[in-house]
Amino acid sequence: MAPTFDNLLYDLDAATGILTLTVNRPTKLNALNAATIADLGQAIRHARQDAAVRGILLTGSGEKAFVAGADIAELAQLSGPEAQEAAARGQAVFREFETSPKPVVAAVNGFALGGGCELAMACHIRVAAENARFGQPEVNLGLLPGYGGTQRLVQLVGKGKALELLLTADQVKADEALRLGLANHVVPQAELLGFCRSMLLKILTKAPIALGLTIDCVNTYFDQGGEAGYEAEAAAFGQAFGTADFKEGTAAFLEKRPAVFTGK
Repeated sequence: MAPTFDNLLYDLDAATGILTLTVNRPTKLNALNAATIADLGQAIRHARQDAAVRGILLTGSGEKAFVAGADIAELAQLSGPEAQEAAARGQAVFREFETSPKPVVAAVNGFALGGGCELAMACHIRVAAENARFGQPEVNLGLLPGYGGTQRLVQLVGKGKALELLLTADQVKADEALRLGLANHVVPQAELLGFCRSMLLKILTKAPIALGLTIDCVNTYFDQGGEAGYEAEAAAFGQAFGTADFKEGTAAFLEKRPAVFTGK
């Protein structure tokens, strides 16, 4: 049975295995409060364990905002130690998205600011609508990113540009995000969800175990450095050889037919 949440829509297409998660606080521009972070955590944990879920599409409700940031009114009430705990909880939830063996595509349908930019960056691929805006404006509030923004932005756009964006709090339009590597694609708003679903459908024709191992190897490089990444890749390569999907993939190639992978 599909779970239900107060601030998140959970919609699984049983025919394709694509789960659409929609942050659903439109009157707050989908801002992340503690309850929404908790919903996201429960949703991604359920999705990772549910064999019916093969890929995940993450977006925000409406056409104005993916996630416009954190809930500032809630943040303002926290003490320093409480804020540190909240950051750790948010980082743990976003890490669940980043390390998911099932591909996660962010459909950035508007503002992705602060925690919203951090959430998008935790996804494996980002597709932006033409009206999307990315940014980490925390220094305007006397803060800095707390959900991984100082780390993932560097990985995606490089140290110099990341520091510029973090220190100036400038917003980045969709076309600039594409140029910087912060977005993978930019499409018209009306085509956004269809484009993301098509991309996921293409990805889901590949071997599920190989997809998960690939994601893990890429994360290992950024988490532990080059040598650990190479070691993880060699180990994963060997692991893939022991799968039925490898036998099917090579047989299909030699027989000049489409492969039918089972995830075994």
